[in-house]
Amino acid sequence: MKFALGNRRFIAIICLSILASIKANAQSSPTILVDVDHRQAISLNGDWHTIIDPYFNGLYTFHHEIRNDGYFLNGTQHLKNGEPLEYDFSKSPTLKVPGDWNTQRELLYDYEGLIWYQRDFEYQPREHHRAFFHIGASNYKAILWVNGRQVCEHEGGFTPFDCEVTNLLHAGTNFAVVAVDDTRQADGVPTLNTDWFNYGGLTRDVALVDVPDKFIDDYDLHLNHSRTAVEGWVHVQDAAPGASVSVSIPELKLKNDAVVGSQGRAEIKLNVAGMQFWSPEQPKLYDVVLQSGEDSLQDEMGFRTVEVSGTKILLNGKPVFLRGISIHAEAPYRGGRVTNDEDVATLLGWARELGCNYVRLAHYPHDQRMTRATDRMGIMVWSEIPVYWAEHFGDPAVLKKAEQQLTEEIRRDRDKASILLWSIANETPNTPERTQFLKTLAGDVRALDSTRLVTAALLVRTEGHIKYVDDSLGEALDVIGANEYIGWYEQNPEDADTTVWKIAYDKPLIISEFGGDAKAGLHGKQTERWTEEYQESIYQHQLPMLNRIPQLRGMSPWILMDFHSPRRMLPGIQDGFNRKGLISDQGEKKKAFYLLQKAYKEERIGKAE
Repeated sequence: MKFALGNRRFIAIICLSILASIKANAQSSPTILVDVDHRQAISLNGDWHTIIDPYFNGLYTFHHEIRNDGYFLNGTQHLKNGEPLEYDFSKSPTLKVPGDWNTQRELLYDYEGLIWYQRDFEYQPREHHRAFFHIGASNYKAILWVNGRQVCEHEGGFTPFDCEVTNLLHAGTNFAVVAVDDTRQADGVPTLNTDWFNYGGLTRDVALVDVPDKFIDDYDLHLNHSRTAVEGWVHVQDAAPGASVSVSIPELKLKNDAVVGSQGRAEIKLNVAGMQFWSPEQPKLYDVVLQSGEDSLQDEMGFRTVEVSGTKILLNGKPVFLRGISIHAEAPYRGGRVTNDEDVATLLGWARELGCNYVRLAHYPHDQRMTRATDRMGIMVWSEIPVYWAEHFGDPAVLKKAEQQLTEEIRRDRDKASILLWSIANETPNTPERTQFLKTLAGDVRALDSTRLVTAALLVRTEGHIKYVDDSLGEALDVIGANEYIGWYEQNPEDADTTVWKIAYDKPLIISEFGGDAKAGLHGKQTERWTEEYQESIYQHQLPMLNRIPQLRGMSPWILMDFHSPRRMLPGIQDGFNRKGLISDQGEKKKAFYLLQKAYKEERIGKAE
């Protein structure tokens, strides 16, 4: 089902007006429940009935008026004037959740628009408990109804949201309807044009989460700068001042009892004598128990410090070099979005085989399965929001959307030791509006999480054989990220041999992208583009050049695995894939993989200080 570009834009305008109109009718605004994967919950993963709705018929009348008898009623009420119902979820085909719709049904591969999801579920209320509907991610906009009542709506394709449904549920069989629209939008985050596939749908876990009336909804526990104590706070939703909170680490026999203040927070401090700090060499995780009243959470957490000293990145006070690779959240072999532990194990297993101690999770927050796994495996992480290319940087509404996604990302993953860097952008134009926009986000990061480093992947300015890293945003960053493509989008691979780098900031530098395309199994001369030999040649010339940059403290070449992109259509070579992967989407390792693997494992690239 394909539509002309102009039709999609018209439909997007209609959808925006619908969402603006219905937002005021929502029962509540979505929130973020931290540590949902450790909560008591009813999984709603599995088969959901679906209806494809390119004209938004389930929301909008033919006179473009908001319907009060739309598909969200699930056929439970007859239409006015004896009209027949022209839909039936029970007779409609199903899609798997979590999952993108593009790879589950050939008809939907290129579809962009609205699809309705519906499923029944059983529920038994618990006295003095509340229920939240959890959606791990839905691309790009979603509206939730439960038992025919609108609950909430959310914008952003890669972050979770939770909507309270306590008063809408009853004992026995209930139903949920979710309208998901993946139409790309000029004022969205990301904006219209990206170099990855726009996978639509309920792409991550969906569940009904049970919590007590007063529950722990957020916390920040981290190792202090001097590495003498775990400090932070626990927030208890709707708790009265004076309510008790305790945090304990049983393995270390540590416990702190505290009380909630006027803002719902209890301040926490635990001395950490004998604690083993998290690192790639020893990724130690502790069971941490948080309790308040009837609510109890048990998280797995590592504790470490990360900071910058001049041009060094210090992990637990010691210099570290980040030997990495970039990764998209695309599933190996079958394609589509990463949705399960097997996908995660394959991608991170390849990264570990390559010799990485670090991964850049581009260009958006990945599934929490990834960050849980990097914690366990000891792989350091660069995590990013999709402020990508030419956003509408002068639009305050776009800034608000970016801040929302940043808040949701940090709130979900603040407990992950493996995340060292929050990235606020990729390859954005160096303009005053952009710089102010991103400086605001940098300030937001520090307000939300002062224990990690702020970075962004900047474009590099080239004059002859000189690379200038002088983007004005660099002033606001702790670590400078830089993307460059000598040998692919500019110059020849051997031009790296005589390239000189001039960096305007006395800060650590990570080369966040470099590389070139090769189709797995295509061989030829090193001067022949698209061959494995040409890609290998780029790496052969890049690594010595990068070693000559004194303040280089990490690298994440582009990219681990080939991935789908509508921008890459060269027949017989790309066929809808960005081929810069060191591994094909079918697991075939290219020559450059082995070259980089050898350099990483022999530690021939980069210095920690």
